[in-house]
Amino acid sequence: MKLIIHGGFFSESSTNQETKKAKQDALAEIVTLGYEYLKTHNALETVVYTVALLEDNELFNAGMGSQIQSDGKVRLSASLMDGKTEKFSGVINVEDIKNPIEVAKDLISYDDRVLSGEGAQNFARKNGHAFFNPITAQRQSEYEAKLNQSNNKGTVGCVALDDEGNLAAATSTGGKGFEIPCRVSDSATAAGNYANQHAGISCTGVGEDIVSNATAAKIVTRVTDGFSLKEACDKTFTELKAFDGFAGVVGISSTGEIYHCDSHPYMVWASFDVNLQVFS
Repeated sequence: MKLIIHGGFFSESSTNQETKKAKQDALAEIVTLGYEYLKTHNALETVVYTVALLEDNELFNAGMGSQIQSDGKVRLSASLMDGKTEKFSGVINVEDIKNPIEVAKDLISYDDRVLSGEGAQNFARKNGHAFFNPITAQRQSEYEAKLNQSNNKGTVGCVALDDEGNLAAATSTGGKGFEIPCRVSDSATAAGNYANQHAGISCTGVGEDIVSNATAAKIVTRVTDGFSLKEACDKTFTELKAFDGFAGVVGISSTGEIYHCDSHPYMVWASFDVNLQVFS
């Protein structure tokens, strides 16, 4: 059993060591809780559980800590992929929801598995997800002062390998902040979140760069074709350099290889592979 998570890049608060330490502590606690959960649940259930914990922590740009778009609204995107069945589900720009990853979980059993905007919100309401305002006082003050206009490269994600050898990946984001309303990030696409029976990947960074590079799907495809996870990540990140792409990934392969990398320091991440590791 293995578990790895990320909390996006630290660029939002790179000069604030207290915030950095708080994020590291939160990642350590959440990855530990996720690993304990993995002991009695499968990979798919675990990534949903773990990403929901990240969404509930306002230190991260997902769920409670989400950035506010240019029209003053928060729109959330999240996706889920089951490596065993190779089914992908997600929501794009859904409003007034506490945990978009849990809406993605509900969608995975449907034929229409990726919903956006009003349709995603209506589906969420019909499936018991109550109204929730994710705007925090901190994000509101940042929005009003436009303090975070150029430092918005955060997302959360999780990849898990369960004791039956199944992989799953989940990713959630609150966007980059001050974007054009309804801009689509990578987080609910196969570029930002992908898993099959060979590997699982969750991305963070600049969504447009990740989509242009098809990062998650490309890495998993290369592992499927025989690359090691490290080799697949390193080659894919070399291709990002052609346009100075900004991205970070965490991943696990079916052989138990666990790996992370980023193109621009510092992505915050944590893993649990018998022992806890927290780095940034």
